[in-house]
Amino acid sequence: MGTLLHERGLPADHCVEGLVLSDPDRIEKIHREYIAAGARVIKTNSYGANARKLAHHGLENRIAEINWKSVQVAKAAVGRNGTWIAGSVGPLGLSAEEATSGGVDREALFRQQIGALLDGGVNLIFLETFHDLSELLSALYVVQSLHHSPVVCSMFYSEDGHAPDGTSIATCVEVLMKKGVHVVGANCAVGPQGMIQVISKFPRAEGVALSAFPNATRAQYSEGRYHFMAYPDYFAERGLELVNMGVRLIGGCCGTTPAHIAALGRILPVKPPEVRIRAAAIKRSPRLSHAPTEFHEETILDVIRKRTLIVTELDPPKTLQLDKMFAGAKALKDSGTDAITLADNSLAIMRVNNVAVAHLLQQKLKIRPLLHLACRDRNLIGMQSELLGIHALGMNHVLALTGDPAKTGDHPGATSVYDLNSVTLIQMMAQMNEGRTPSGRDLKAQTRFVTGCSFNPNVKNLDVQLKRLERKLKAGAQYVMTQPIFDPKQARLVHDATKGFSVPILLGVMPLLHSRNAEFLHNEVPGIVIPEAVRERMRDREGEAGAKEGLEIAREIAGEVLAYFKGIYFITPFLRYELTVELGQWVRDQEKRQKKG
Repeated sequence: MGTLLHERGLPADHCVEGLVLSDPDRIEKIHREYIAAGARVIKTNSYGANARKLAHHGLENRIAEINWKSVQVAKAAVGRNGTWIAGSVGPLGLSAEEATSGGVDREALFRQQIGALLDGGVNLIFLETFHDLSELLSALYVVQSLHHSPVVCSMFYSEDGHAPDGTSIATCVEVLMKKGVHVVGANCAVGPQGMIQVISKFPRAEGVALSAFPNATRAQYSEGRYHFMAYPDYFAERGLELVNMGVRLIGGCCGTTPAHIAALGRILPVKPPEVRIRAAAIKRSPRLSHAPTEFHEETILDVIRKRTLIVTELDPPKTLQLDKMFAGAKALKDSGTDAITLADNSLAIMRVNNVAVAHLLQQKLKIRPLLHLACRDRNLIGMQSELLGIHALGMNHVLALTGDPAKTGDHPGATSVYDLNSVTLIQMMAQMNEGRTPSGRDLKAQTRFVTGCSFNPNVKNLDVQLKRLERKLKAGAQYVMTQPIFDPKQARLVHDATKGFSVPILLGVMPLLHSRNAEFLHNEVPGIVIPEAVRERMRDREGEAGAKEGLEIAREIAGEVLAYFKGIYFITPFLRYELTVELGQWVRDQEKRQKKG
């Protein structure tokens, strides 16, 4: 409801829940659109209608009125067509410790809201997007103490199968079952593909139904708003997979429009299919030992003057199992990679700190690290401290990024800082290279940062991106790295558009793994566009057949890139480093043939 209203012009700071009082017709119209699209359950516009959140809008004294009215508006939309009405209840955002230390009675706050929804006449209560199991249990206790109403307990889980409070899916389900809950599930956090991973981790139990409400896609932040790409057919296809996995209550969360619900209605079977459960095997990499070595001082700017520069991305893992990454980094170096670049919690998904991993790669394997540094997680003080630490550790290659907003990742309760953006971060590093901080403090030495910036060629209006790139270069960027391209023709387009710039430009090339991977990247990852012709080549290709075709496509694109540029940026998907190893070897083999020729 909230994202749809904002897309239709509601100001970002407006109270969504308060609209049932100030503009009820607007809410009723949206309810009717979803019912017309085929929804058999609609949720009241009451997600944040609790005292803590309504107080931000001066409405804390109208809690009962707002919640009761939200039910009446939904009833007016439903009429007599049999659609069920679920009373939507979101979290307060208070852990047990915070509630205790702040003297807040969570149950009392939930009782105000849930009591009014029940009095209004909802068919069930929907407890959604909870991040903390103890808070969910407080809300559940209130529901069960007030009424025998059916209740859905839906939590926010990351793809690794844990809620933000660290509780595993299995533990949550076990606890909720003991409380007599009959519908458990997940919502928000991830797009359709990520929800498939989340649901695969749910234990199946007799008498417990699964619910799944993924976001339409991952959110993209632009011009002060969150935007969701609209691919209803893709959303519905993934929805069918969720039903095949056992989901029985299905819908959508942020960014899901009536078009998405209509697409689901067209594709879902009337009779639920038999549940297919797939168990994933966990493979452990052999443990490696590494002798410390000294790091070579040559920069990538020196390298590209002498030969084709290969930079390969190998993201830090989400767990403390680092062995596979070290093995991959060594294999990439041996195959001809000049620098390993490490993302900084890309897509706002938490990983092992890239500075720590980079230092280990530098010291243990004598690998040149290139650090991504995002402005999202550090304020002005923290960013300066981080940069000084990077320099103190003997590392100098940094790619300056603004960073994906925290709310789009796996910790939605986190906040984005953004004291800086990519341009001001580049300016800061240029000042440090002169021996001073932005405040003018003398550092008593000069840093030696080799500063890079990003450029996205996968846009309709390339001129806007070029203007941004000009600002970054003017601020002091010394090289450019791009989002992956999947159309060979883009190499020449980018070359022609940027030939006036004097810095090295490294176009991103990423091998696709299989058809599902191609569709996920195209439909759910902001900044990536995969042409229909490429997706058609990957269609129905899974396993090794998919990886083989993806590698062939990547070679074709790499060949075109190197026809126009002296360097290239390979992106390793999901630590499948054998693919980027092969691409690196292919580039070096091409070099040898050219020298012999």
